[in-house]
Amino acid sequence: MIIETFAPADWSAAWPYVLSAFVLGYALGAIPFGKIFTRWAGLGDIRDIGSGNIGATNVLRTGNKRIALLTLIFDAGKGAFAAFIASGVLFKWFGLPVYWGGEALMASAALGAFVGHIFPVGLGFRGGKGIATFFGTVFALHWQTGLVAGALWLLIAFTTRDSSLGSIVAGFSAPVAAFLFGDRIVAFVCIFFALMVLYSHWYNMARLLNGTEPKIGQKKAAAPVADLVGHNGGPLL
Repeated sequence: MIIETFAPADWSAAWPYVLSAFVLGYALGAIPFGKIFTRWAGLGDIRDIGSGNIGATNVLRTGNKRIALLTLIFDAGKGAFAAFIASGVLFKWFGLPVYWGGEALMASAALGAFVGHIFPVGLGFRGGKGIATFFGTVFALHWQTGLVAGALWLLIAFTTRDSSLGSIVAGFSAPVAAFLFGDRIVAFVCIFFALMVLYSHWYNMARLLNGTEPKIGQKKAAAPVADLVGHNGGPLL
C-alpha cells in the first residue's frame, strides 16, 4: 500500500481530491450487483427474498450458489477497485505525483464504496449490509488487516454457521488489527467500517440473542416490513 499521505499544511488544498475519491468510490459501491445478477438469473427481485438486502448472503437464500458467489466477488471487487483506482487514476487525472496523498485518497474511495453499497441512491438508499465490500476495501487498503478480519470471519461463520456473528466480530477486529500493524489511517477508516457493520446488523444482533438468526445457507421466508427497514437490516434513520 502507498503509505505517503498529505502533510498537515496540504489539507486545505487536498479536500477536492479527497472528495473526488469519495464520490468515485460511492458511485462504484452503489452498483447493486446482487439485484442485477438475481434479475439476470430469473430469480426475481432479491429485495423480496429473505432479509430483503442485496448482499451475497441473502442471494444464497435463493438456492443459487453460483449467483451468490458471483455477487460476493463483485461486491468485494468494487470496494477493492475503488481503492486501487483512486491510488492511480485520480493521480493521472489531476496531474499529481504518484506518492502524493496515496493512502488518503485510497481511504476516502474505500469509505465511499462502503457507504455506496449500504446506501445506494439508485435503490432509495436501501442496499446491503456491506460485508463483502468491507473485505474488499480492507484488503486493498492493508492486506494484513484484511487477512486477520477474513480469518476471523471464516472461523466464526463456519463453526457457528452464523454469518452475522462472524461479520460483527470481523468488523471490530479490523481497526484493532490495523492499529497493531501501525497503520493509523487504515485503523481510523476501519473504526467507521465497524460502526457501519454494527448499524447494518442491528436486527441480526437481536435475532442472535434470541436464537432466531438464520444459519448460513438456510432459506428464510420474506421478513415482515418492520424487520426490513432500509432493506439492509439496520434501524430506521
